[in-house]
Amino acid sequence: MRFDPTAYAVRGEQSLVVAFLDLTGFAAQSARVSDAELAEHIDGYYARVAQRVATAGGYVVKFIGDGALVVFRREAADAAVQTFLDLKAELDDWLAQAGWPCKLTIKIHVGDVIVGPFNGRLDVIGREVNAAAMLDSTGVALSVPAFRALGAELRTRFRKHTPPVTYIRHEDPRRFRYRPA
Repeated sequence: MRFDPTAYAVRGEQSLVVAFLDLTGFAAQSARVSDAELAEHIDGYYARVAQRVATAGGYVVKFIGDGALVVFRREAADAAVQTFLDLKAELDDWLAQAGWPCKLTIKIHVGDVIVGPFNGRLDVIGREVNAAAMLDSTGVALSVPAFRALGAELRTRFRKHTPPVTYIRHEDPRRFRYRPA
């Protein structure tokens, strides 16, 4: 169930787990540290995300600043979400130990996207990618389709949040605002 980027030499529709990762407080922290320290921490962040995602069978589509777009095969939804939960704990601890007041936020959705080469590199495009990006998260948030893709055991780690309906970890604060699609 690994995501194999070489299998997408031609664009096509595929149902995938799509996730956006972002560091809260990163912009403020980047203004407080030198460019060299910023680069060192971003490199450590990228390495941790890429290693965890690849080990679990996913693929980092791209990094941009403190953000990342990650995909997994839909059939690997449990592995994807568990990887993200583990990654959040690891990165939040790593950042705290470094004295960085940042936290990892993760937005996870499942849907049909166009995947394949765009200007010579693999990318994922479509409304479902935007749906993932528009989820609100103060920790780890799942869309309804992402929640429904999970097995019963992993579902117990989340509770329903409205409006619009999303699922958030029991541990995460309830600070959400409605963002129309």
